[in-house]
Amino acid sequence: MTRDHGGVSTVVPTSLLRPVRDGNAFETAVERLVRTIKLGVIPNGDRLPPERELALALQVGRTTLREVLEALRQAGYVQTRRGRGGGTFVTYSVEPGMTNATAIARAMGTRLDDALDFRRVVEPGAAAFAASRDKSPADRAALRAALDACTDAADDRGRRGADSRLHLMIAGMAGSDSLLAAVVDVQLRVGELLAAIPVLRRNIVHSDRQHAEIVEAILDGDPSKARRVMEAHCDGTSALLRGFLT
Repeated sequence: MTRDHGGVSTVVPTSLLRPVRDGNAFETAVERLVRTIKLGVIPNGDRLPPERELALALQVGRTTLREVLEALRQAGYVQTRRGRGGGTFVTYSVEPGMTNATAIARAMGTRLDDALDFRRVVEPGAAAFAASRDKSPADRAALRAALDACTDAADDRGRRGADSRLHLMIAGMAGSDSLLAAVVDVQLRVGELLAAIPVLRRNIVHSDRQHAEIVEAILDGDPSKARRVMEAHCDGTSALLRGFLT
């Protein structure tokens, strides 16, 4: 793939903009474009390849790609210019000093990947166990209420709190104090990281849908589905965090 740079075509490594193969098309596409920009492959002021080329390289639909570009605009990574010579241009540049997100990532070092990998093992396991346990009517009502609180939160701060509470309730229904303690630790670390990156509306919609599928699987007593959807949910969050923080 090529990009414009003063009238000269420069190759963008296909390893950076390779096809999205999982169920988190939006999040994974955001990760790959953010990494490409942060690595300086497409520097500040340069134009991104045309939408049709990006969509083809990433193997995502044009609608999804436009939502990805809108998310990057909201996050301050790109801007769109209309008219002759227009397009989507990179506006990201590294400023002196560190952002909060960068400071957190550097402080964590290799522990960032460790935290995300640990979550990828622990939370899907908790969801599967929760689905396999018997649940009282009160348990079922509480889980539905936690899901509603997450979906209906009034603002981003309230939603993050409701999100964590939903995950902790799922872990509590697994019936293991050790597993619950592990998920508490994971949620504390991941919550700090999520607070350091932009809130992306498309990701919120996708996350709400995955939450609903996880809760449905737990209430239906389907451990396999609960594990599978929670794994995809964790992978989507990890893609965004790795994209913005590394």
